[in-house]
Amino acid sequence: MNKIIITLIAVSLLFTGCKDQPKESNATKKNETEHTEQHAESNAVGNDWMQEIKMNNGAKWTANPETNEGVVRMQSVLTTSNPKELNDYHTIVNALNKEKNYVIKECTMKGPSHDNLHVWLLPLIEKIDALKEANTLAEAQHIYKSIEQNVNAYDDYFE
Repeated sequence: MNKIIITLIAVSLLFTGCKDQPKESNATKKNETEHTEQHAESNAVGNDWMQEIKMNNGAKWTANPETNEGVVRMQSVLTTSNPKELNDYHTIVNALNKEKNYVIKECTMKGPSHDNLHVWLLPLIEKIDALKEANTLAEAQHIYKSIEQNVNAYDDYFE
């Protein structure tokens, strides 16, 4: 019986404590949301990965042929496309995703070369996803340029 009373008191204090917490203002919530969205957007189009990727003792990493083929096809998608409208960018996403999925599926790399491929690839995946979600032409153009930089930098690190 005493355990039940103690449990009820503890639960009561827990709920009372939650009610007594000061409420966040809508302005605070809005500012936090905007900050989170800006941070996510900057991560999606940033090139911080270039600070993390390593060279192979000053040389490029050897990638498997299929990975190189997939990247060459991504580069081709970017060089042959001439997007003008938001829908054009969304169409490019489909082509980039196809090649990105090929790279992932066919990758046979192991060890440090594979680890560094992930340093290059993971931000690219985020950028492609961000381009898919772009709501304005300006946003799509900005993300697209970052994707171009990411894809074209592959040749600086892999052969």
